[in-house]
Amino acid sequence: MRVLAAAALFCLFGQAMAQTPTTPEGAKPMLTSQDIRAVAPALERYAQGIVLGDLWKRPGLSPRDRSIVTVAALIARDQTVELPNYLNLAIDNGVKPAEISEIITHLAFYTGWANAMNAIPPAREVFANRNIGADQVPPASGPQLPLDEAAESQRASRVEQQFGQITPSLVQYTTDVLFRDLWLRPGLAPRDRSLVTVSALVATGQVAQITYHLNRAMDNGLKREEAGELLGHLAFYTGWPNAFSAAPVVKDVIEKRPR
Repeated sequence: MRVLAAAALFCLFGQAMAQTPTTPEGAKPMLTSQDIRAVAPALERYAQGIVLGDLWKRPGLSPRDRSIVTVAALIARDQTVELPNYLNLAIDNGVKPAEISEIITHLAFYTGWANAMNAIPPAREVFANRNIGADQVPPASGPQLPLDEAAESQRASRVEQQFGQITPSLVQYTTDVLFRDLWLRPGLAPRDRSLVTVSALVATGQVAQITYHLNRAMDNGLKREEAGELLGHLAFYTGWPNAFSAAPVVKDVIEKRPR
């Protein structure tokens, strides 16, 4: 698996490409290693030596998890130029097309409708190139995962008390659409859905929401070490300031949880 990930990442930076890579009509061509080196030799060195040579090989997160985190961050930040390459890598690393579909849908709620819509063309191109058809993406509706009635009732009551008089529409949609529908869709495991959410929050600097969602992620099976490794990975894809802004919140959550 690591060999596949390294090989795919190698292609992301256009190593040894004799021609400009093919891209969808109207899209910007992917940069080759020579392109990068001609402008920023140090950037190319960091890409090869650190991102490819170390980051994606670290054991703290599986290649599949790193792909989910990276795809979520790129969509959250509306950075779709490299998205086709990372979607291909995600599939090579075991992320199913149905899960990619759910990641995009989930991020519409956590990073905005337009960001999700902008991810559709590159994802559609990847699906077409891989002969991924409608039978491999989840239906619009269907059976759902079981709801934790007690936990959801407590959450809904707390939000209603805080904001029900100020923004009843937000409270209503949060309960009816977000937590009683979106989060119960079976096409993406709760742990992966939490991983996507936390990654998006870090990527967009929304630190106020991290405490709740990181606790939820760890309730859903994310390990302490994985939560810490997530920040190290996202530093490269969202910038050091976003990672360090989230670090105190992540530290606080981890330290307060029982071992």
